[in-house]
Amino acid sequence: MKYPKFLLLIFVSSLFFCACHTVSGNKQVSENEQVNMHSAYDDSTLNRHILPVLMPYNRIIDPAGTVISFGDAEDENHSMDVRLIPNTKFIAVEDRYGLTIIDTVAKKVTTRWTYKQDPRYRGLTSTYSGLKVVNIDGQTQIYWSAAAGKGKDSKSYVFQATWNDGKISIQNTLSFKAEGESPLALPNDLAINKENGVNYLYVVLNGNNQLVKISLDDNKTVWTKSTGVAPYGLTITKNKIFLTNWAGPEAVDTLKRETAGVPYGKAYIDPKTGATVQGTVMVMDLAKGDVIKEITVGLHPNAIINSTDEAFVYVANGNSDMVSVISTSSLQNIAAIDVKLNPGKKSYIGDTPNALAINADGTTLYVANGLDNAVAMVKLGGKTSLKGTGNDEVKGFIPTEAYPGGLAVDGNNLFVTNLEGEGSRVGTDEIGKSNLKGDLPGGDDVVAYNSHHLKATVSMISIPDEATLKQYTQKVQNLNLSFRQQIAQLLPRKNVAPKPIPERIGEPSVFNHVLYIIKENRTYDQVLGDMPEGDGNKSLCIYGDSVTPNQHNLARNFLLLDNYYVSGKCSAEGHQWTDAAMVTDYVEKSVRSWFRSYPHVQEDALVYDGNGFIWNNAADHGKSVRIYGEACAVHFDNKLSWSDIYNNYNAGKSFAFNNTSTISRVRPMLSQNFPGSDEHKINEQLRASAFIKELHEYEQKPGDQLPQLMVMALSADHTVGTRPGFPTPDAMVADNDLALGRIVEAISKSRFWKNTVIFVTEDDSQAGWDHVSAYRTTGFVISPYSRLQHKVSKNYNQTCIVRSIEQILGLPPMNIIDATALPMFECFTDKPSLYTYTSLKNRVPLNKISLPFSSLKGPALHFAQLSSRPEYDHIDGGNDDVMNRILWFAAKGKKAYPAKLAGKDEDDD
Repeated sequence: MKYPKFLLLIFVSSLFFCACHTVSGNKQVSENEQVNMHSAYDDSTLNRHILPVLMPYNRIIDPAGTVISFGDAEDENHSMDVRLIPNTKFIAVEDRYGLTIIDTVAKKVTTRWTYKQDPRYRGLTSTYSGLKVVNIDGQTQIYWSAAAGKGKDSKSYVFQATWNDGKISIQNTLSFKAEGESPLALPNDLAINKENGVNYLYVVLNGNNQLVKISLDDNKTVWTKSTGVAPYGLTITKNKIFLTNWAGPEAVDTLKRETAGVPYGKAYIDPKTGATVQGTVMVMDLAKGDVIKEITVGLHPNAIINSTDEAFVYVANGNSDMVSVISTSSLQNIAAIDVKLNPGKKSYIGDTPNALAINADGTTLYVANGLDNAVAMVKLGGKTSLKGTGNDEVKGFIPTEAYPGGLAVDGNNLFVTNLEGEGSRVGTDEIGKSNLKGDLPGGDDVVAYNSHHLKATVSMISIPDEATLKQYTQKVQNLNLSFRQQIAQLLPRKNVAPKPIPERIGEPSVFNHVLYIIKENRTYDQVLGDMPEGDGNKSLCIYGDSVTPNQHNLARNFLLLDNYYVSGKCSAEGHQWTDAAMVTDYVEKSVRSWFRSYPHVQEDALVYDGNGFIWNNAADHGKSVRIYGEACAVHFDNKLSWSDIYNNYNAGKSFAFNNTSTISRVRPMLSQNFPGSDEHKINEQLRASAFIKELHEYEQKPGDQLPQLMVMALSADHTVGTRPGFPTPDAMVADNDLALGRIVEAISKSRFWKNTVIFVTEDDSQAGWDHVSAYRTTGFVISPYSRLQHKVSKNYNQTCIVRSIEQILGLPPMNIIDATALPMFECFTDKPSLYTYTSLKNRVPLNKISLPFSSLKGPALHFAQLSSRPEYDHIDGGNDDVMNRILWFAAKGKKAYPAKLAGKDEDDD
């Protein structure tokens, strides 16, 4: 929905007033905690385009300074790193698609070079960070890294460009080959150091776990040395190399310590969460690259810089929310500076420091806290700065746009690259008629959104004085809804009657069981856009009531959420938001490129935060947990076709398979009766029947032994396009819909129904279009206490589901994001209903198989061939714009594809 201008003005003016509640100790602002937790943004949509804007994870964006935005509106743009161009008014910005030069006086982009401008480099994207600007022989040279592909087709380059007379010219590229287990060398941070009159380039190879030294005189490699796991950043000072290992040291003790895969290699992990448990800084000599010392620091050490006097090295630890300080003389880790927005014994993890800058005299350190959307200003003390006095102290916070990930400071000015900018809110009205390759669906003049449209942004901020910094800090607290963190810590009250969602954590709930179902990749309009009861657009609906009768019936008979959002833009982010209610620096730095892994199945230890997932939280607090198909890989006889498995299922024959997980804590929680979701060949009815069989078995057991938390993945609505031998897209969506209906029916007619709630969400909304927001999706809240036949338009998102589950089960929040999420109070009533659900039969045959190649021609053949490419063999593989076009063709036939809505999408799903 779009609000009138006068309502938007009211919203903006009231935003901070409503968001700056404070709670001290256990003192109540009101007897009604639902009132205390309210913020003005709860009553808005994500449709707004004028600052302040909302992000779909309980954060408001209203940055200090001036924001410069850029990038092709058809792309998903991200700014990664920033450096000053010495003795000029310009800064260089490494963005995902190339290099951008910004005039800091005129405050505008003057030059942009992208990989698509040169056929040799098309398909490349810039790596995590590592931009360097140097003056060599009076010439401004710019270096950065880019990569693409895997194995034989992989490409890894360091670019050497010159900037002269306002023009970027590529002078040279240095290529690196994948080695060892790695299919991609993956250069990242780099340094240029002059030694005995010769300039040398040092390059971290994040994929190869190597550091390379190259002479810039002849571009020959001097030496290549092994590092720790996933080396990230480096700096050269005091004639030594200091290099961060994102995943810590090489795992050699595999008998006494648990290790797991960090593509590519092995890292030491926490057996409970699967997350890496050690980060290190490796100190090496310049001449031969020999390791002098490996220093333990925090978790996920990423950015590293040195003071100008070379006395200290500072390391941002993304998974520990602190900065390590190393003395370059003693090579000791001498200090850990906590940079949390809300520190203390009861603080939550998640601030995520991931970029650093320091002022000229070495007394002030600037730290980019990704999930705070802020830069921390740290006064360095006498122990951590030669000119510092007293103790280290965080003086305050400066608000930025979403996820600051690169910093540069020049006198009184701070420059910040905002990795997420203002989120995916570029509409079709910004793309322009010239890019329109097809008519809009239904001929409607509709503005629609897709999650892969995003502008890159850079903030230019004047360094604040003490009074301004104080105001900024309070603003950051307000924008982060910090008052909800305080409410989350209030002690439960005595003699409180059970409620569907208790107002305080630890107070009783009417529910003993939660089933949390995660589906795949649909927008609200794609599925429920044809429901007149909600804010839908029928012209964007391709899986309406005729394909998804159960989802429509559930929305009508329980409640319809038409203002519910995913928190990320794709499945690699989405499964972190659904399972952990946050993303780590590793996930954010990988967005859009996914060089090392596409972590929707949870098989990469670098993905996980220090507290793990919702199942960790539940198990750690004594709750029983069962996982159905999430966070696991499924193995079976791959010679079987989809039809073989489906026909055997209908004939009552058993299906032999095995689920595996790289996380040891997950393994005993996994149902080995319910096949993992990352496989197109396994029909959804088999999964539904497996769950229903287990449910009936729990009913036969004495007492109440049904797990208190059940996490389930149902992914067939992703589809496999029009691949011959597989069901058509509408059949796979119908399969998913029927499975959901059957599961809800079984629970509603079981003896557990009276104290069970079901939450359903899509993992992301990337595979389609929505007229309200790129993040809007379908969500369902199903229970005897749901508001029957009711529309709920409160602004809820995936982290609200996680927080609601925690509130119901009496679990504390896991991190700063779910601690600020709004429990879904409005979805429930205090009085239960006797209504039970009966599933509706599918209206599309589940075994409606796509035609063979021999029966196809023209576009149908073309799309079938695309659907059969190996990257689509598993859920969330391949190019999702290609998949969107396939799905549109399958649903609409020759009706022109709305290319204006989807734009370009040139990387993995």
